[in-house]
Amino acid sequence: MVEVMIDVEVMYAAVDRQLLLAVSVPPGLTVREVVRRSGVGEAFPELNLDECPLGIFGKVVADPQSRLAQAGDRIEIYRPLLADPKEVRRLRAAKAAEARARNQ
Repeated sequence: MVEVMIDVEVMYAAVDRQLLLAVSVPPGLTVREVVRRSGVGEAFPELNLDECPLGIFGKVVADPQSRLAQAGDRIEIYRPLLADPKEVRRLRAAKAAEARARNQ
């Protein structure tokens, strides 16, 4: 008997390289389980696949341990932010205001 499989992609982009894996998995697996089975952990051993944030097509999955993967999903593994975007914008605005004040 032939087991039905679904096709999904698993994507990870490190600072220096990226990897897009096409994988076939049995239906009923969670997003987290698909990532574990994909082989991305062998390519990037520094990843903690049990805790890293995951998303599908650019949208964060709130609970990847319970969200089931669907055929055609592109599961993305997200890296932690190096800097808070709000803080970076605030500092940039303060620096621009300081520069304007000096030029007046």
